[in-house]
Amino acid sequence: MSTSRVRWAALVAMVVVAAVALWAFEPRRLATSSTIEESAPASRETTPATQAATPTPTDTVPATGKFEDAEHATSGRVRLIELADGRRFVRLEGLSSSDGPDLHVWLSDRPSGGDWGSYDDGRHVALGDLKATHGNQNYAIPADVDLDGLTSVVIWCDRFNVAFGTAPVAA
Repeated sequence: MSTSRVRWAALVAMVVVAAVALWAFEPRRLATSSTIEESAPASRETTPATQAATPTPTDTVPATGKFEDAEHATSGRVRLIELADGRRFVRLEGLSSSDGPDLHVWLSDRPSGGDWGSYDDGRHVALGDLKATHGNQNYAIPADVDLDGLTSVVIWCDRFNVAFGTAPVAA
Protein backbone atom coordinates (compact mmCIF):
# COMPACT_ATOMS: atom_id res chain seq x y z
CA MET A 1 0.00 0.00 0.00
CA SER A 2 1.35 3.42 -0.85
CA THR A 3 2.26 5.97 1.80
CA SER A 4 -0.53 8.33 0.73
CA ARG A 5 -3.17 5.58 1.11
CA VAL A 6 -1.89 4.79 4.58
CA ARG A 7 -2.09 8.47 5.51
CA TRP A 8 -5.65 8.74 4.17
CA ALA A 9 -6.70 5.60 6.05
CA ALA A 10 -5.15 6.96 9.25
CA LEU A 11 -6.90 10.32 8.76
CA VAL A 12 -10.27 8.64 8.21
CA ALA A 13 -9.73 6.48 11.31
CA MET A 14 -8.87 9.55 13.42
CA VAL A 15 -11.98 11.39 12.21
CA VAL A 16 -14.18 8.41 13.11
CA VAL A 17 -12.58 8.09 16.57
CA ALA A 18 -12.98 11.85 17.17
CA ALA A 19 -16.65 11.75 16.13
CA VAL A 20 -17.39 8.84 18.47
CA ALA A 21 -15.53 10.56 21.32
CA LEU A 22 -17.46 13.78 20.81
CA TRP A 23 -20.74 11.86 20.88
CA ALA A 24 -19.89 9.71 23.89
CA PHE A 25 -18.07 12.15 26.14
CA GLU A 26 -19.89 15.36 25.19
CA PRO A 27 -16.87 17.51 26.13
CA ARG A 28 -18.96 20.69 25.91
CA ARG A 29 -20.55 19.58 29.20
CA LEU A 30 -17.24 20.23 30.97
CA ALA A 31 -17.97 23.94 30.54
CA THR A 32 -21.73 23.88 31.21
CA SER A 33 -23.68 24.02 34.41
CA SER A 34 -27.23 24.73 35.46
CA THR A 35 -28.87 25.89 38.67
CA ILE A 36 -32.26 25.24 40.19
CA GLU A 37 -33.68 26.57 43.47
CA GLU A 38 -36.67 24.51 44.61
CA SER A 39 -38.28 25.10 48.00
CA ALA A 40 -38.17 22.24 50.45
CA PRO A 41 -41.29 20.09 50.30
CA ALA A 42 -43.69 20.50 53.20
CA SER A 43 -47.17 19.33 54.04
CA ARG A 44 -49.64 22.16 53.94
CA GLU A 45 -52.87 22.70 55.74
CA THR A 46 -55.24 25.49 54.84
CA THR A 47 -57.49 27.22 57.30
CA PRO A 48 -60.98 28.10 56.05
CA ALA A 49 -60.72 31.65 57.39
CA THR A 50 -57.54 32.60 55.56
CA GLN A 51 -57.03 29.86 52.97
CA ALA A 52 -53.34 30.33 53.85
CA ALA A 53 -50.99 27.37 53.83
CA THR A 54 -49.11 26.60 57.02
CA PRO A 55 -46.42 23.96 57.52
CA THR A 56 -47.50 20.82 59.31
CA PRO A 57 -45.39 20.33 62.43
CA THR A 58 -45.14 16.54 61.99
CA ASP A 59 -42.95 16.65 58.83
CA THR A 60 -39.73 14.77 59.66
CA VAL A 61 -36.17 14.41 58.40
CA PRO A 62 -35.26 10.80 59.19
CA ALA A 63 -31.80 10.89 57.56
CA THR A 64 -29.17 13.33 56.32
CA GLY A 65 -25.79 13.00 54.61
CA LYS A 66 -23.03 14.91 52.90
CA PHE A 67 -21.91 14.25 49.32
CA GLU A 68 -18.56 12.58 48.69
CA ASP A 69 -16.64 12.80 45.42
CA ALA A 70 -16.74 9.81 43.11
CA GLU A 71 -15.89 10.12 39.39
CA HIS A 72 -16.36 13.92 39.63
CA ALA A 73 -16.05 16.49 42.40
CA THR A 74 -19.46 16.69 44.06
CA SER A 75 -20.51 18.55 47.19
CA GLY A 76 -23.67 19.45 49.06
CA ARG A 77 -26.03 17.83 51.51
CA VAL A 78 -28.84 15.29 51.23
CA ARG A 79 -31.96 15.02 53.37
CA LEU A 80 -34.60 12.32 53.31
CA ILE A 81 -37.86 14.07 54.14
CA GLU A 82 -41.07 12.38 55.23
CA LEU A 83 -44.13 14.59 55.24
CA ALA A 84 -47.10 14.26 57.58
CA ASP A 85 -49.25 13.32 54.58
CA GLY A 86 -46.99 10.29 53.90
CA ARG A 87 -45.10 11.61 50.89
CA ARG A 88 -41.32 11.15 50.95
CA PHE A 89 -38.56 13.03 49.16
CA VAL A 90 -34.82 13.10 48.64
CA ARG A 91 -33.71 16.72 48.89
CA LEU A 92 -30.35 17.86 47.54
CA GLU A 93 -29.16 21.10 49.14
CA GLY A 94 -26.26 23.24 48.01
CA LEU A 95 -25.45 20.70 45.31
CA SER A 96 -22.39 21.37 43.20
CA SER A 97 -21.34 18.80 40.61
CA SER A 98 -20.15 18.50 37.05
CA ASP A 99 -22.47 18.26 34.09
CA GLY A 100 -22.48 15.03 32.20
CA PRO A 101 -24.52 12.89 29.87
CA ASP A 102 -27.53 10.98 31.15
CA LEU A 103 -27.31 11.91 34.87
CA HIS A 104 -29.86 10.53 37.35
CA VAL A 105 -30.56 10.55 41.08
CA TRP A 106 -30.71 7.13 42.73
CA LEU A 107 -31.16 5.58 46.13
CA SER A 108 -28.80 2.60 46.46
CA ASP A 109 -28.05 -0.23 48.86
CA ARG A 110 -24.31 0.27 48.25
CA PRO A 111 -22.36 2.27 50.85
CA SER A 112 -21.36 5.80 49.94
CA GLY A 113 -17.74 6.18 48.97
CA GLY A 114 -17.55 2.78 47.30
CA ASP A 115 -16.31 1.81 43.86
CA TRP A 116 -17.62 4.31 41.29
CA GLY A 117 -19.21 1.63 39.13
CA SER A 118 -20.71 -0.52 41.90
CA TYR A 119 -23.96 1.33 42.53
CA ASP A 120 -25.92 -0.50 39.83
CA ASP A 121 -24.71 -3.92 41.05
CA GLY A 122 -27.23 -4.17 43.87
CA ARG A 123 -30.64 -2.75 44.64
CA HIS A 124 -31.22 0.80 43.51
CA VAL A 125 -34.24 3.02 42.97
CA ALA A 126 -34.17 5.61 40.19
CA LEU A 127 -35.81 8.86 41.31
CA GLY A 128 -35.44 10.83 38.06
CA ASP A 129 -33.08 12.80 35.90
CA LEU A 130 -30.75 15.21 37.70
CA LYS A 131 -32.55 18.56 37.35
CA ALA A 132 -29.46 20.78 37.56
CA THR A 133 -25.78 20.60 38.48
CA HIS A 134 -26.12 23.24 41.21
CA GLY A 135 -28.67 24.34 43.76
CA ASN A 136 -31.51 22.86 45.78
CA GLN A 137 -33.82 20.21 44.34
CA ASN A 138 -36.39 17.62 45.38
CA TYR A 139 -37.03 14.08 44.14
CA ALA A 140 -40.18 12.22 45.13
CA ILE A 141 -39.70 8.70 46.48
CA PRO A 142 -42.49 6.45 45.14
CA ALA A 143 -44.91 5.35 47.86
CA ASP A 144 -44.26 1.65 47.23
CA VAL A 145 -40.48 1.90 47.78
CA ASP A 146 -39.20 0.23 50.97
CA LEU A 147 -36.31 2.36 52.26
CA ASP A 148 -34.89 -0.43 54.45
CA GLY A 149 -31.39 -1.25 53.27
CA LEU A 150 -31.03 1.79 51.00
CA THR A 151 -27.94 3.48 52.40
CA SER A 152 -26.85 6.11 49.89
CA VAL A 153 -28.02 8.75 47.42
CA VAL A 154 -26.12 8.62 44.14
CA ILE A 155 -25.75 10.95 41.19
CA TRP A 156 -25.42 8.31 38.50
CA CYS A 157 -24.20 8.60 34.89
CA ASP A 158 -26.05 5.95 32.89
CA ARG A 159 -23.95 6.41 29.77
CA PHE A 160 -20.68 5.47 31.48
CA ASN A 161 -22.07 3.48 34.45
CA VAL A 162 -20.30 5.55 37.11
CA ALA A 163 -21.28 7.60 40.13
CA PHE A 164 -20.45 11.31 39.97
CA GLY A 165 -20.98 11.64 43.72
CA THR A 166 -22.56 9.75 46.62
CA ALA A 167 -23.97 10.64 50.04
CA PRO A 168 -24.59 8.28 52.95
CA VAL A 169 -28.14 8.19 54.27
CA ALA A 170 -29.58 5.56 56.54
CA ALA A 171 -33.26 5.76 57.33
